[in-house]
Amino acid sequence: MSKPRKTEAELIAMARAELKVHVDCPDGIGIFVLRNDDGWEFRTEADEATKAKPGYPECVAMIVQIGDHLGKHYDVKG
Repeated sequence: MSKPRKTEAELIAMARAELKVHVDCPDGIGIFVLRNDDGWEFRTEADEATKAKPGYPECVAMIVQIGDHLGKHYDVKG
């Protein structure tokens, strides 16, 4: 059975909402969807100042975990 499909924007919004519940992340972390043969995953991007802020590594790790979880439940539209 196929998984429900969400747009990249919907998946990113879901990740940001989940992040707010679990961790206090610094502003300036970009999240994007990287598609691959097996599905998709989240990637992040940030400038050097954001990367230097407290909590940045923990936020990136949490984004990866959220992506793993969402990837089991949703496919990407389009």
